[in-house]
Amino acid sequence: MKDIDAIAVLGDPVRRRLYEYVAAQGREVGRNEAAEATGVARTLAAHHLDKLTEAGLLESGSRRLTGRSGPGAGRPAKVYARARAERSVSLPGRDYRTAAELLAEAAEQAGLDDLLNEAARRRGEALRGAEAPCGDLAEAMRMLAARGYEPHLERGDGPEGAEGAEGVDRAEGGEGAEEGETAVVRMRNCPFHAVSERFPPLVCGMNLALLEGLLGTDGPVRARMDARPGECCVVVEPSGNVVEPSKNNED
Repeated sequence: MKDIDAIAVLGDPVRRRLYEYVAAQGREVGRNEAAEATGVARTLAAHHLDKLTEAGLLESGSRRLTGRSGPGAGRPAKVYARARAERSVSLPGRDYRTAAELLAEAAEQAGLDDLLNEAARRRGEALRGAEAPCGDLAEAMRMLAARGYEPHLERGDGPEGAEGAEGVDRAEGGEGAEEGETAVVRMRNCPFHAVSERFPPLVCGMNLALLEGLLGTDGPVRARMDARPGECCVVVEPSGNVVEPSKNNED
């Protein structure tokens, strides 16, 4: 299916809500869960989930959701996860990916990593503007979500985390970590994924520098490299720095 046809499948609002929910979880989702989360009947959810799979936007499989095996464990349930394939549409047609790959190849061969990182850090600072460094993990999640990183809050001891508004609420409330643990923000999407697959050290370093500029390096949070398969190579965590509130932010 062509990209434009696949994306057109999301024109149905129920289908789009189901896709957004499944994509946000970062794991396999069953029909019952998806239906309950989006407020639709299970049969309707199943229909739309299968349509999304046919369009190549989701991948499906089957497994037992009870966690048990053997006799009496029940039949495997159909589960869904976001497809790994990337979809994009440009009208008129553009090919920025080829340009980015050529520039990355030239930069890597010429050893321009430091210059690229400096440029990325300046761009991040320009995007932040006159604002003070990012104040906490909740603010960081909002900034990252606005740039397509799909952040989620995670305890320091495992992959379970909270998404979107729930994750921001937990970050604002200081939740998500037991005593002695540190909550971090991980990102399920890398906006530069296609190029980073070919040039990982170059592009991941650029990404870290960009986020350092965007979030600040001397505020209460910091970005650092911590690569994990299938996710962004950067995490955001408390830095331990205490910054006085800016007078510009006071009422």
